[in-house]
Amino acid sequence: MRAESIVAGVAGAVFGLLVGWIIGTQQGSARPAGAAPAPFAQAAPAGSMPPAVAAVDESRAAALKGIAAGDAANVQSRVQLGNLYFDAERYQEAIRWYDEALRLNPKDVNVSTDLAVCFYYTNQPDRAISQLEESLRIDPAHTKSLLNLGIVKSFGKQDLAGAMAAWEEVIKVAPGSEEGQSARRLLDNLRSAHPGGTAMPPPGTPAATETPKPAGSGR
Repeated sequence: MRAESIVAGVAGAVFGLLVGWIIGTQQGSARPAGAAPAPFAQAAPAGSMPPAVAAVDESRAAALKGIAAGDAANVQSRVQLGNLYFDAERYQEAIRWYDEALRLNPKDVNVSTDLAVCFYYTNQPDRAISQLEESLRIDPAHTKSLLNLGIVKSFGKQDLAGAMAAWEEVIKVAPGSEEGQSARRLLDNLRSAHPGGTAMPPPGTPAATETPKPAGSGR
């Protein structure tokens, strides 16, 4: 989630094709609540360097923690702390602050989806799926949650049928969006690789060894 909202995508190969994914919906400190998430980033060219991990501005983090400690109802300080730690790939710390923010504002679909991404990156795919389903209870047409649900089901649970259903729903609700185009490419790649069904390829094949790695949204 680096630059303006679900992250700068990290390049990965999906069934032999390099693609980049943004799988969060973080809001930057200057971004108003309810603002539309940033579009998905495309894959970086082959051989290019991956984006640098952001270091936590510890003075800013300390100031935000002071605000949160002094105001138990302050949502935005907790969201911003979650964003800081997410961008630094310190996902366990991001989970704490996103969870606190959601307790105060349980209808924030962006924070809910970013929390799901943190669960994915901390090897908790079931919790990631559960949190994305909660995002979709808040907003059934939230395309980033739908796209991410497909990614987690496919690469976290090897549930290709479930992934296809999620990506087909993205296309149904927003066919012309960046998320819709990404979902269509994923479906095309999946069907090309598995024309006879939706079984995962055996270990050791290119499709099984290289997968897209979700990242946070840019601000």
